[in-house]
Amino acid sequence: MYIISLIIFSLLFIALYRRYYPVSGVPCIDIADKRIKDMVVLDIRDYNETAEQPIANSLHIPYAYLKRHFSTIPSKSVHIIANDEIEKNLGIRFLRCHGFDVQSYSIIHCPCRERGNERWNTVKKSKTA
Repeated sequence: MYIISLIIFSLLFIALYRRYYPVSGVPCIDIADKRIKDMVVLDIRDYNETAEQPIANSLHIPYAYLKRHFSTIPSKSVHIIANDEIEKNLGIRFLRCHGFDVQSYSIIHCPCRERGNERWNTVKKSKTA
């Protein structure tokens, strides 16, 4: 019984680690930064979110479809655009596991973007509030 509990706990820990623990060594940079000029800009947001705020010159493959379509991504350095931290963590880990060099990322709904940069200030305000 002790061994079964230990195995279940280990599997749960691994799943939570992969989903929520931040990926190290990958900086968050602005999409307008000149460093991403020579990288593949990969948008892993959902289709609904991409339709509202499209990013020009990006390759759009939602995270749910990465397993099927990762072979269409060019083998250059990659910059990821994600909707939140969880999507970013899962996307970076998946791409690294398949041999891609993920150099940086951007998160659309990041609170640090609300400093006055209107292009990244995408928080929706309620009309009744």
